Amino acid sequence: MAPLAVRMRPRTLDEILGQDKVIGEGTWLRRAVLEDSLMPIILYGPAGTGKTTIAKVIASETSARFEEVSAVSGGVADLRKVIDAARKELMIEGRKTILFVDEIHRFSRSQQDALLHAVEDHIVILIGATTENPYFEVNSALLSRSRIVELDPLAQDDIVKLLRLAVDDPRGLGSRCSITSAALGMIALNSGGDARAALTTLELASDIAKRADELTQGDLDEIESDELVALPIAKPVITVSVVSEASPRTALRYDKDGDEHYDIISAFIKSMRGSDPDAAVYWLARMIDGGEDPKFIARRIFILASEDIGNADPNAISVAAAAFKAAESIGYPECRINLAQAAIYMALAPKSNSVIMAIDSAMSEVRNGPARAVPSYLRDRHRPGSENYGSYEYPHNDPAGWVEQRYLPEGLEKGDFYQPGERGWEAYRTDAVTRDRD
Repeated sequence: MAPLAVRMRPRTLDEILGQDKVIGEGTWLRRAVLEDSLMPIILYGPAGTGKTTIAKVIASETSARFEEVSAVSGGVADLRKVIDAARKELMIEGRKTILFVDEIHRFSRSQQDALLHAVEDHIVILIGATTENPYFEVNSALLSRSRIVELDPLAQDDIVKLLRLAVDDPRGLGSRCSITSAALGMIALNSGGDARAALTTLELASDIAKRADELTQGDLDEIESDELVALPIAKPVITVSVVSEASPRTALRYDKDGDEHYDIISAFIKSMRGSDPDAAVYWLARMIDGGEDPKFIARRIFILASEDIGNADPNAISVAAAAFKAAESIGYPECRINLAQAAIYMALAPKSNSVIMAIDSAMSEVRNGPARAVPSYLRDRHRPGSENYGSYEYPHNDPAGWVEQRYLPEGLEKGDFYQPGERGWEAYRTDAVTRDRD
């Protein structure tokens, strides 16, 4: 028997759950399918969001032939064979061919080039599927001829609907098991928005429930206080404890090379910048749990210490340096504590972006402004003729440790680059320096 996820695959557009913004009423893609006017598309989204399902439903809803090629196992010869058959079908029968390419980002340059000509000549209607950002991974010429359709992870409510359907549907469990509402919610939560993962867990949980000789008292207590779906208590019951055995942990998405990697590190940085320690440690935990390189995390903390805190708290960069050293020399699992301490410190520290603003402004002046001479009294004096340079005032000779003297080249003034922040040590020192000079 085929796996439950395969048996429960939607057969029509209306059976597709959780992707209304892509294939729902009034969407471009739905109209194109119903009117049989589909253009090449690339379905982009995480695993288990329905990319293959949508491709097969599209094929069944149109008059086109459906051909599938795997970018993992298929080569150029396989691709050309499909294209040749599509060309003959179009010439003899006048029938279009939908070519579904799974994992299209794995196609080699030669494969993508071969595919490009077939798409340009309307020999095939391409439906590509990828979990990687196509703007980085797919031939730009192929992208320009295709429409990108982005799919989102399914919401928990949609996963629950799918699971309830799978319990009742003859294609699924056929009401041979019952499931508690709490168990449904647990599977939906643990799936991380992946419909395939949810159905796989449900199938495994049903097998475990069927093998159970009798219900424990704990199971009975749960069932008495919970709503059952599909059948009375006499049938095998999928409970929270059964789901825990089938799927012991939540399947949160994290891809160290993909969009999740960049999205989560971005959320981590923005949480520290936004002074939210709870959010910072949550996103940190997501990265640690996903196996992210601790040195990568520590480097981002190191950068933020100067970029977003700077001299509002000069100790921040020392804390970041220590965290990086810990990540480098200790590693997981212990360095998670050092990273968490640094992340929380950064979140709680006063914020200032004056350092990055100052250096970027100065770099812009250097690159775009005129060449400005060093004032003669600031020049190095270890050369012939230096006795004719202007007089340099040595600040330590003054009781205040400061003298009125121009250090910028002509054409630039104080405040052109550095604008002190209004928080923390930076604000305090700015006020102190002003008082000393006065």
